[in-house]
Amino acid sequence: MSRERPFASRVVAGWVTDTGRVRDHNEDACFVDADRGLLVVSDGMGGHQAGALASQVVVKVLPEMIAQGVAAIGKASADAMRVCLREAIMKVSRTIREQSAGRIGLQGMGATVVLVLVRERFAYIAHMGDSRAYLLRDGRLDLLTDDHSVVGILLRHGDITPKQAREHPVRGELSRFVGMEGEVYPDVRTVAMKKGDRLLLCTDGLTGMLTEKRIASLLKAPRSAQDASRSLIDAANEAGGMDNITAVVADWA
Repeated sequence: MSRERPFASRVVAGWVTDTGRVRDHNEDACFVDADRGLLVVSDGMGGHQAGALASQVVVKVLPEMIAQGVAAIGKASADAMRVCLREAIMKVSRTIREQSAGRIGLQGMGATVVLVLVRERFAYIAHMGDSRAYLLRDGRLDLLTDDHSVVGILLRHGDITPKQAREHPVRGELSRFVGMEGEVYPDVRTVAMKKGDRLLLCTDGLTGMLTEKRIASLLKAPRSAQDASRSLIDAANEAGGMDNITAVVADWA
C-alpha cells in the first residue's frame, strides 16, 4: 500500500507499508494528513490480533487527539506544542491499556509510535519504541530518535558495538512503548527545517534489514518522496524482508 501527498504547503510526502517476505500479516500502520501536516508511523506488538489492533488505534486515535490539542492551544510556543504531543501520546497509551484489559488475545497489546508534526518552518518529532525518524540534510543522514529498547540502552552506554546490536539476542525488546503499564513519557524534540531537507519515518522492519549507509544512499538518489519510499521497501525485501516494513519520506521544498 502506498500514496504520495503534499502537505503544509512546503512538504511532499510519500509512503509505503509492506508485509515483508516472511510474515503473513502486517502489524505496521501509518497515517499522512495533508491539511494538518502530520505523519505517524506505528509498529504493533503482542501477537497477530493484538499488534494489528494496537497500531491501528495509534494511527486512528492519535491524530484526532493531536488535532484537539493543537486547536486548544492555538498559535503556541514550541514548548506548548511539545507538551501537546506528549500528552496526546500518553492518552493513546492509556486508551490501548483500557482496550486490552481483561480481553482474551489482547494481553500485552502495545505499539511503537514515531510522528512528525509540521508547523511553519519547524518539525516536531515525538516517539516511543524503536521506530525511527531520520533527517537527510546536505547529503548527511542523522538519526533524530533514540531507540527505546534494551539494545538501544546498551549501545548508547557503549556496552555493545553497532554490529553486536544488530545480532543481539534481546534485539526488539522495548523499554518504552505505547500501551505499557505506568505513565512513561515519550521523547519530543523540535527541528528547524531547511529547503532540500528530507525526513524519513520508519519501523524496525527497515532498519533491521538495511544499514544506515544503505538507507542514506537510497534517500540521496534523485527520486520523488514516493519513489524513495518504494526503493527503501524494495531494498529491505531484497535483504530478506524478515519483518513488516513501513517507510514514510517527506521532502521540504
